[in-house]
Amino acid sequence: MLILLLIFGGVALMVVLGERFTKPVDPQRLARLQRWLTPLVGLMLVLSLLDYSL
Repeated sequence: MLILLLIFGGVALMVVLGERFTKPVDPQRLARLQRWLTPLVGLMLVLSLLDYSL
C-alpha cells in the first residue's frame, strides 16, 4: 500500500510540475515528431509480435 501511495504522489508531483514549467509545443515540431513516432510504434509492435511468437 505504501508503494502505491508513493507512486501516486510521484505522478501527481510530475503532473503539477509539468503544468507549471512546460512550454507550449510548436505545431510544426509536433508534426515532425509524429512523422517519426508512428512508424516506430508500428515497428515495435511487429517486433514484439515476432518475439512473442518465436
